[in-house]
Amino acid sequence: MATIPMEDLLRLAIDEGASDIHISAGSPPVLRLRGHLAKLDMAPLTPDDTDLLARAITSDANLQQVKEQGSVDFAFSFRETDRFRANVYRQKGSIGVALRLIPKRLMSLAEIGLPPIAETLLTLPRGLILVTGPTGSGKTTTLASMLNVINETQRSHILTIEDPIEYYHTHKKGIINQRELGIDVPTFADGLRRALRQDPDVILLGEMRDLETMEIAITAAETGHLVFATLHTTGAARTVDRIVDAFPMEKQEQIRVQLSTNLKAVISQLLLPKLDGKGRVAAFEVMINTPSIAALIRDNKTFRIATDIQTGAKYGMVSLEATLVDLFTKGLISYEEMMTKSQDPEVAKQLLEGQAPRK
Repeated sequence: MATIPMEDLLRLAIDEGASDIHISAGSPPVLRLRGHLAKLDMAPLTPDDTDLLARAITSDANLQQVKEQGSVDFAFSFRETDRFRANVYRQKGSIGVALRLIPKRLMSLAEIGLPPIAETLLTLPRGLILVTGPTGSGKTTTLASMLNVINETQRSHILTIEDPIEYYHTHKKGIINQRELGIDVPTFADGLRRALRQDPDVILLGEMRDLETMEIAITAAETGHLVFATLHTTGAARTVDRIVDAFPMEKQEQIRVQLSTNLKAVISQLLLPKLDGKGRVAAFEVMINTPSIAALIRDNKTFRIATDIQTGAKYGMVSLEATLVDLFTKGLISYEEMMTKSQDPEVAKQLLEGQAPRK
């Protein structure tokens, strides 16, 4: 018998403001609070406990997938007002569970901390906008908030392909249809291919996982759609390189040309623990595709993109180092956090010269 019912565990996580719950045999349940793990004061869970807790939130079909493939992703509602994203997986012969609490309210772009240029990007008639960053950096929340702005302000048909659907949107000024991988569509590539026949103005692609999906996404942006997608990369240059490198050598030059024309922006983000221990704060790098950056992409000189970002404030660009230094001088993050998360610590030091942290 589990030491704590799943319903009580979910309620506790919500009440304590946890972002994640981890369930693993040999350890008590663990909450992630303000970016740090905290074990509950109870006996370690047994394999039978973790199996029982997993069964409380998922179906036999999902558990069969865990048995056959090792893990399964899904989302579920709790008490009609809260939603969780779940991953149930096998580890050392027993069941493990990772749960992410999905915030109830969609934040505004200003509340997330996005630079003002982000709202301007949402009015583009077509093109590819990438939101990148490591797992758990808030990409899904940022994209959901961006789509919400479009939904509230434009008469657009928004179509999403997600794995799984985390934020539920309702029709507002526009209409929005959300399709879930494994339930509504078999793969991202298939969902995206079919989306082009469903008269969308805006397409959200949960993740560009493979070459075929990348190819169709770029084509969709080229043919008059505004396409949003995510990649697990940090920084604009690495993002462009990751896409190009996914293609065979003979296609890479063509892809560079297509990206130089159709990639409108790359927004990279990180979530950092606040210095006061009360939650986390987002840091951003924003690349806008200017004629200069388009030429760098086309000519395979992506290593120079960082310099253009650092000098591109008049286009709305923001470097990660500038954001980190700003957060540090405002007293929101530690010096160590600023330096370790910088892509170029020397640039961060230069930006910091002459500045002092606020008390």
